Formats: sequence, structure tokens, C-alpha cells
Amino acid sequence: MKNIVMKFFALLMLFAFSSASANEHATASPEKISTHKVENYQSQPFSKMVSGFLASTGIVALINPDPNEVNAQGKKMSNFHKGIGRVIMILITFLLFWLAIAKGFEPLLLLPIAFGGFLANIPVANIAGAHGFLGVIYNMGLSNEMFPIIIFMGVGAMTDFGPLLSNPKTALLGGAAQFGIFGTLVGAVALSQMGLVDFTLQQASAISIIGGADGPTSIFIATKLAPELLGAIAVASYSYMAMVPIIQPPIMKALTTDAERRIKMTTLRHVSRLEKLVFPILVLMLAILVLPESTPLIGAFMFGNFLKESGVVERLNDTLQNALINIVTIFLGLGVGSKLAADQFLVPDTMFIMALGIIAFSVGTASGVIMAKIMNLFPGHKVNPLIGSAGVSAVPMAARVSNKVGMEYDRTNMLLMHAMGPNVAGVIGSAVAAGVLISLFAK
Repeated sequence: MKNIVMKFFALLMLFAFSSASANEHATASPEKISTHKVENYQSQPFSKMVSGFLASTGIVALINPDPNEVNAQGKKMSNFHKGIGRVIMILITFLLFWLAIAKGFEPLLLLPIAFGGFLANIPVANIAGAHGFLGVIYNMGLSNEMFPIIIFMGVGAMTDFGPLLSNPKTALLGGAAQFGIFGTLVGAVALSQMGLVDFTLQQASAISIIGGADGPTSIFIATKLAPELLGAIAVASYSYMAMVPIIQPPIMKALTTDAERRIKMTTLRHVSRLEKLVFPILVLMLAILVLPESTPLIGAFMFGNFLKESGVVERLNDTLQNALINIVTIFLGLGVGSKLAADQFLVPDTMFIMALGIIAFSVGTASGVIMAKIMNLFPGHKVNPLIGSAGVSAVPMAARVSNKVGMEYDRTNMLLMHAMGPNVAGVIGSAVAAGVLISLFAK
């Protein structure tokens, strides 16, 4: 016991001596541990400070841009893009604000995109840069396909396949609407061969998917085939999704007669819970067997729907339908809006993409309407051709437009549920089309 006590005191004294030596050393060389910060700021006259502040304002940056200013990718910008180009894009975002707020054109989608575009065109701040918060959002979920996948989960949780299962032939309308995708692919390649544009097969494939009016799918395929065009394709796709109420009605009315618009469709049959549970599994199995490239989107879509139809995970279903998809919609809209910067949007490639996109979307709308008219040539229950326009995958906007146009001619003709059949078929169809293009043209 005595030895233990002696050892303890010896260790204690050794520790005290070491601590004292360390303190003495620190005291002897204070310069090594000094936390004093050297002041680098040089005092300036007040007038110079004021002039320096004014030179850093956005007004001066627009009127007299910095010749060394670079864009979000670190590349030099033209004086047009630094000045008047930014003003033009800010005015465009104001137009989008007006369409969303005053006209009600998909405000949940259009407002975040427009505000992101507004922020992206503020000079000096570099909000869309790699370290700006818009750039961080873009890299967080758009460049790696995460946001589109989550959006598809939420859409699946909100989708009811009942209208499609009760009237399976409406799936033909969703399939016909994808003609706009492949038609535009051929058109883009033809224009490239003529020398009017310079798009590769991969780029043309990514552009053509805009015809499906499916923003998440457009982002997904652009990431795979043409990442350099991701911003322009995403902006074009989501812009046309938001403008479905403007673009589709004139096409629908031009291709149908007054009598065709007044066709009343038969009441849909009841679809059992078992059918709704089996359907997503069956679709996913077919995708796995036939077109594995499409399974990320289709798998996420069917996963969300399966949770909904199971009826035993209401909390998860509610999260997908509300909180999660709302959060991701905000981030996705801001991320897409970051690509509305003048130097990225006001360029020839983007203009061609926007032009090809509107052609693709118009052809897809027209193809669905024409397919419905062809189906009416055969015996059986008549199909109102207006629901053919819902074959594009802008769900549920396209279905609501079909219903609205139909009610303009007959207030009692409710087409919404009938239009949801080709609408959800269009979602599956665009994902399948994307899988086909990826499997054919992926590098």
C-alpha cells in the first residue's frame, strides 16, 4: 500500500512539473501563440469610399459592366449578356409572374422557375454560380437526377390508375401523343443534316423528349445524353408544361368539329383495389424485362402509386403527396430558373431548342387528338377527341385543359376523369420513350 501511495505522488509531481514547464515556455514566447490579427485595411478618404460603393452597385454593373466578369461556369460573358440581356430576362421573368398570378397558369411550377430566373440575372451577386445558393440547389438535385426521381414518386402517389384501367383503350391516346417525341427527333436530325443546326444524335434525342411535356423526364434524359444542354431543355420543358392552357386549346379546336367536342363518354366502371395493386407491379415487371433503362423513372412512379393503393402506409403516402413533393418542387423550380440567366438562355442553341420544343409539343397534342378520331371510326363507344390532347404527360394540367375546352361547348360534359386515362398513360409513355432513346443513343 505504501508503495502505491508513493508512486501516485511521484506521478502527480511529474504532471505538475510538466504543466509548469509548458506554461513557462508559452510565456517566454508570446509571439508564437498570439491571436492578434494584423489589420490589412488601408484607410481611405470618404469620397473614395462612396465612389467605390457606387461602382459596386447593380445599376453600374448593368450600364458599365466589368470587362472581366464571368458567368456561373467561369466563362467570359459578352457585353450584351452583361447588360441589356439581363434586363430582357428580368422582363421575361415578370411576364412569367403575371401568367402565374394573374392568369393562374400552374403557379406552383411557374413562380419558383420565374423567381429563380430573376435571381440568376442579378449582376455581381453570382447567385447561380457554383457557390451561390441557386448553383448549390442545381448541383444538389438536378445534375444528378435526384429531383426528377422524387417528383415521380410524388406524382405516382397522387395518381389514380382507375380511369385507365376502366377504359384501357385510352392508353392508345397516351401512346399516340409520343409521336411528337420521335417526330421531333427525326426533324432535329434532318435540320442538322441540312446544316441549319449542329445537334448530335444524343442532343437531338434529349431535345425531342420535350414533346412529352414532362419536365422530370426531360431532365433525366438530358443528364444521360446531353448534360451540356440540360439547362435549356429543362427550361423549355417546364415552360411548355406551364403554358399547356395556352398552347393546346387552339390545336384541339382546329382538329375537331363542334359535334365531336360535344361527345359524351360512358360512365367508367368501378376498378377493384386488387386491380390497382397489381397494375404498378405488372408495369414495373414489364419495364424490367423489356426496357430496363426506363426503370428509374417508372420504378419511382410505380413505387409512389403502390404506397397509395396499399392503404397501409398513409403517413408515407401523405408525405409523398404533400410535404416531400412540395419541398422538391420549390428546389427544382429554383434550380431550373437558375438556367434562365441571360448568357445561357439568350443564345442560338436555346432558341432552336425552344422552337423544336414547341413543335414537338404541338405535334404530340395533335397526334393524340387524331388518334381519338381514328378510334371513333371503329364500332364501339365513341371517344371525345378532346381527351386525346391529354396524352402528353403534363399531368394533370393536360387533363384539366381537355375538360375545360369540353365544358365550353357543353356545361354538363365532364371529361376530366376520362382524360386522366390518356394523361397517366402519357406519363408512362414518355418514360418508356426516354428509356428507348437512352438504350439506343447512350454513349
